[in-house]
Amino acid sequence: MPEKHHPRRGSHGYSPRKRSQSAVARIHSWPEGGSEPRLQGFAGYKAGMTHVMLVDYRPTSTTSGREVQVPVTVVEVPPLKIAAVRLYRDTPYGLQTATEQWADNLDDLNGKLPMSENGGGSLEADTIDDVRVIAHTMPRKVTGVPKKIPELMELRVGGGDIEARVEHAKDLLGSDVNVADVYGEGTMVDIAAVTKGKGFQGSPKRFGVKLLTHKNRKHRRQAGTLGPWLTWVRSTVPQAGQMGYHPRVEYNKRILKIGEDGDDITPDGGFKHYGVVRNNYLIIHGSIPGPAKRLIRMRDAIRYQKGVEVEKPEITYISTTSKQGI
Repeated sequence: MPEKHHPRRGSHGYSPRKRSQSAVARIHSWPEGGSEPRLQGFAGYKAGMTHVMLVDYRPTSTTSGREVQVPVTVVEVPPLKIAAVRLYRDTPYGLQTATEQWADNLDDLNGKLPMSENGGGSLEADTIDDVRVIAHTMPRKVTGVPKKIPELMELRVGGGDIEARVEHAKDLLGSDVNVADVYGEGTMVDIAAVTKGKGFQGSPKRFGVKLLTHKNRKHRRQAGTLGPWLTWVRSTVPQAGQMGYHPRVEYNKRILKIGEDGDDITPDGGFKHYGVVRNNYLIIHGSIPGPAKRLIRMRDAIRYQKGVEVEKPEITYISTTSKQGI
């Protein structure tokens, strides 16, 4: 037996590596809310990246309290329209829809949605275990995204008791919600998005396997062996296939700034492959999945300790120099 020098290449944690069914990432779990009912998520479109100078807010950092340069991502966040309220009951088979009610003024959807038979049901809190709303984006207001059909997504209403959450969802039905009504500066969120697609790639790029020796017969960019017998190949063998366009969630991303004037953040010449920001926007610390124009979903941080919340990061400079040619 040859000596084993390193673990296997690639990770099983991301299997199966196939294309996402939709460009709208799904959120499967939500954190518990606070004492007051509120929406626990939002969505926007990724514009691009730049850098800012800010006072380091991380208490355990070696540069804590000093001015540092950090990379940031700009997300354009036009208002979301609440199209429906959906109530769930908990069963031995998971959450099942108890009733739902759709708004009347859904002109942006153009009547293309199949409405359910109980679309006009009563919204009562009896025997209800969870409250969600169905929201849709407004891509018509975003010049950087070449589409008109809105994306639909489900957002949880958390906080307070069931009765208060149902009443809050009723108040939101048919209205437009801005990002400032959901999040504030310094809030920690989780980012759910579909990554940048890279198409069909080989084993070295997809799994990081080593190239075979130069004296290998015919090929070098492949796995050394497919197994002891080719009639049955394990799924763990690092073979060529789809890379990218996978749904991913990144935890604990801090919202550094919420702005209204896109001219304050748009670089000279606009963001590459996006253009000019014309709506409300978010500045998020660090990078997030997906290319420009990708729909970005946000959720209350589910793995974050609430005791170290930051009120408002102190940003001293925002770079608006041209990103062309970079």
